[in-house]
Amino acid sequence: MTDQPAAIPAPWSDSDVVVVIPTFNEADNVPLVVGELLALPLPNLRILIADDNSPDGTGEVADNLALANPGRLIVLHRTGKQGLGRAYVDGMNAALDAGADFVVQMDADLSHPTEYVPQLLGTMLSTGAGLVIGSRYVSGGALAEDWPLHRKMLSGFANFYVERLLSLRVKDMTAGFKMWRADALREIDLDRIRSNGYSFQVEMHFLAQKQAVKTLEIPIHFNERQHGESKMSFKVKMESAIVPFRLRWHHRKA
Repeated sequence: MTDQPAAIPAPWSDSDVVVVIPTFNEADNVPLVVGELLALPLPNLRILIADDNSPDGTGEVADNLALANPGRLIVLHRTGKQGLGRAYVDGMNAALDAGADFVVQMDADLSHPTEYVPQLLGTMLSTGAGLVIGSRYVSGGALAEDWPLHRKMLSGFANFYVERLLSLRVKDMTAGFKMWRADALREIDLDRIRSNGYSFQVEMHFLAQKQAVKTLEIPIHFNERQHGESKMSFKVKMESAIVPFRLRWHHRKA
């Protein structure tokens, strides 16, 4: 007699999870990340791709995947490249409108291993946290060995720099892999977000701390992207340097 797979515990199987993935020129990666996410043992997991009118046809690839997986993949077509922060705000608002209980942020390039999503959810369900971060910088976390040295140095300095300016109680300030409880996102009020680039992550952590959102970090192994190129431009780096000062100034005024 063939053994039957164990039943999925009710908290996991009942949880409405929407994974928000912003994309720009990720046509090669999108089928891979979608396939891995849909294979997870989370029957109510859905994916929302927010594409910035990618010239490589990422939006069309996502549309075809949505047709092949009705009800499990939503595609949000944006008019152009407006930055990571704007894509996430639009995508997360759309996820809340779609009835998500939990919203996941992750990259399309598979640098965030999809197998950690159930762990993020399990941590949130067992602790009542409003935010669970997949962290590279807590005990047990690790960076990809083939990640370029200058990226490792930039990431390490960014965490030190932000912590000194804002005193955030987070080890991985620039983490892009995390799960939010829907109520926590509503408390933060996504319409308050002003950052366009990677500094969006810092601004979200800043607002979460101001709203006393219970935040936990779990270790992950961060991978190098499989296909395509990083979107970390000079303009994005400059915004990332300026935003902590802006947040600190507004905090002092408040």
